[in-house]
Amino acid sequence: MRFPKVAVLAAVSVLLTPGLARAGETLVAVAANYTAPVKEIAAAFERKTGDTVKFAFGSTGQLYTQITQGAPFEAFFAADDERPIQAEKDGFGVPGSTFTYAVGTLVLWSAKPGVVDAKGEVLKTGGFNKLAIANPKGAPYGTAAVETLKALGLYGALEAKLVQGNNISQAHQFVATGNAELGFVALSQVALDPSGSRWVVPRELYAPIYQDVVLLKTGAANPVASAFLAFQKSPEALAVLEKYGYGVRK
Repeated sequence: MRFPKVAVLAAVSVLLTPGLARAGETLVAVAANYTAPVKEIAAAFERKTGDTVKFAFGSTGQLYTQITQGAPFEAFFAADDERPIQAEKDGFGVPGSTFTYAVGTLVLWSAKPGVVDAKGEVLKTGGFNKLAIANPKGAPYGTAAVETLKALGLYGALEAKLVQGNNISQAHQFVATGNAELGFVALSQVALDPSGSRWVVPRELYAPIYQDVVLLKTGAANPVASAFLAFQKSPEALAVLEKYGYGVRK
């Protein structure tokens, strides 16, 4: 984390000391894959501070477009490490505030047992009509799915079977409802669900999914926004990340 330590510590100190400040709130934009973890982390933050964190979920590309169009988000949890840096360059992010809060993992998943084998050979053998992915133009997990298929030499053969969700949540929904027999989703979406069948895609088949967060200039004067970002490094938050299958950047 690169925004000033003094400012962050001051914000956290005030927020964690009862009676020194009235409870506040912040509105943050969050990439869809991080939905469940960020809600748990926010609940822990709210218990400690009395402050409220509100969310807007979507694909990284969609959310960044909204930010450039004046959306009142105060922080941006992306599913890549490009858009937060771009936010700084474009004048929407606080300079030096970007850091990696999680490293994502791609999974090939089916809601039905026995469909996806332990090595992902189902992609080669076929036997399915639709393969769900997130739109690679706006969703980094969709980009990772395309990279995986190309690395396996299967993109050309399977392109006609691809169905794209606007974000990773919609791709997951396609599979969960049976509209696609299988799909590439985030491990975080199925980590706590033992049902179905899955293949955790080897990391060497796609570029690392470094997920960065940036404090937006709209939240620069709000200590709740800064404190919530600082809380992402807390033991409570890191435990939630591990539970949902995320890694941390070394």
